[in-house]
Amino acid sequence: MEKNIKAIVLGAAILAAVIIGAAFLLPWYNVWQQEMAGRAEFAKAEQNRKIKIEEAKANLEAEKLNAQAEVERAKGAAEAIRIENGSITPTYIQYLWVRQQSNLNDKTVIYIPTESNLPILESPRMLLDNAK
Repeated sequence: MEKNIKAIVLGAAILAAVIIGAAFLLPWYNVWQQEMAGRAEFAKAEQNRKIKIEEAKANLEAEKLNAQAEVERAKGAAEAIRIENGSITPTYIQYLWVRQQSNLNDKTVIYIPTESNLPILESPRMLLDNAK
């Protein structure tokens, strides 16, 4: 029986030591855990900042390329005007009108023949009817 009492006392002492140790170590563990969570949050915020910077750089590069494309289109238009040198003829305008008809898939074009069998290129009445 004396052996059982020693075992019980020893077990109680070990249990008390574990409880007291946990009472002292648990706050330190909580501090350490919060520090690790803070570091993880900081690393995540830093990564998100880097991603936003890279996206902004990509957008800037895209805008620069779009601007260069616009400049090239303007140069092409200026070159076309220089080549034509103001000598656009009504026949050429009619050719362009016929060419752009392929882009009007869902629209109806009313053709009214004239004395020269050429289409009328402007119709203000149709524009007014569509505006209503």
